[in-house]
Amino acid sequence: MYNLLSGLTVVEAAAFVAGPTGGLYLAQMGAEVIRIDQIGGGPDHQRWPLSAGGDSLYWEGLNKEMRSIQIDLARPEGRELAQALATAPGDDKGLFLTNFPVDGFMSHKALAARRPDIISARIMGWADGKPALDYTVNAAVGVPGMTGPVGDNRPVNAVLPAWDLLGGAWAAFAMVSALHRRRQTGEGAEIRVPLSDLAATSLSHLGFAAEALLQGDRGRLGNDLFGAFGRDFATADGTRVYLVAITPKQWRGLVQALDLADAIAAVEASTGADFARDEGARFTHRARLFPLFEAAIAKRALAALGPLLDAAGVTWGPYQSLAEAVRGDARLFTANPQFQTITHRSGLTYPAAGPAATLAGEARGAVRPAPKLGADTDAVLAELLGLSGGAIGRLHDAGLVA
Repeated sequence: MYNLLSGLTVVEAAAFVAGPTGGLYLAQMGAEVIRIDQIGGGPDHQRWPLSAGGDSLYWEGLNKEMRSIQIDLARPEGRELAQALATAPGDDKGLFLTNFPVDGFMSHKALAARRPDIISARIMGWADGKPALDYTVNAAVGVPGMTGPVGDNRPVNAVLPAWDLLGGAWAAFAMVSALHRRRQTGEGAEIRVPLSDLAATSLSHLGFAAEALLQGDRGRLGNDLFGAFGRDFATADGTRVYLVAITPKQWRGLVQALDLADAIAAVEASTGADFARDEGARFTHRARLFPLFEAAIAKRALAALGPLLDAAGVTWGPYQSLAEAVRGDARLFTANPQFQTITHRSGLTYPAAGPAATLAGEARGAVRPAPKLGADTDAVLAELLGLSGGAIGRLHDAGLVA
């Protein structure tokens, strides 16, 4: 954890991936993020994957660094309390992150009536308020139709919820941007981050949307890298590696490492292509090129191939399972300074990730585990709302907090 946002207090009422991810990113940069949890936990509190003891590894991974207050949100008094926390006074407060519906007791309008300069960041499904998940939005924009093996018409949704992860990042970024303006002008902001807009704008930025508009849908390519040279190949000992050659230097290094200069020159002579200069030509003529690389790689075991590719500066990597990576890949997990081994709220001890961004030359703070539900209820009520011990006790007695 870093302290770039130290002093900021963000109140979060969110579930699943996008909302908690936004809170996690803010917390990892030093903001104090306070989760409002329904008593007993929200809809994602026991979401898979689960530990052998039944604890959600998903929940304790996404909610690291945060604090938790449990409130009975089904009762008007509990909703009033949640509104008070979101609109607590102070220049570094009045920041609310949620995926609750646009219209409701935690709507921007309701909160702005209590604090006009409130900044709310709301992650949504569709921009019109219709509910959606990453997977349904992904289906709507056609990405599953471009994913998967050639010749198979079944849609393939990705395992990684890309739009959710972008949603959390965009919500955090937009909130900090709105805070910068508030400090200059005193204005609040209502920020809406629909997953549908994230998907549509991202595909537009990448040129996918223009391609579909002007040329029609892109066909499936399997593992071929669109517009350049890249694909998986099998070594002599059965390991699969992925090779990429986008730049001229990468291409020359790959051809040199595999001793394919004469064979590639022959293809260039017959096609008129200049593969060193034109990465698009490598894609256009991949049906001629791939067999050459398949044969060259199939002659070499990984132990012999790897040093050749590294010496030539080739961009490549072997396929491995996630279990293999987390147990044995020093670059990713076992020796990566992003990770610290901590004891989590489940009682299990295993590595936990800090912020993905590294501030060069600055020490990282300790990664804090996700809180137990309601672990900070009394402290939050006292700190944000200034309630006395007696007042907090009466809320407990009434069953409004836990």
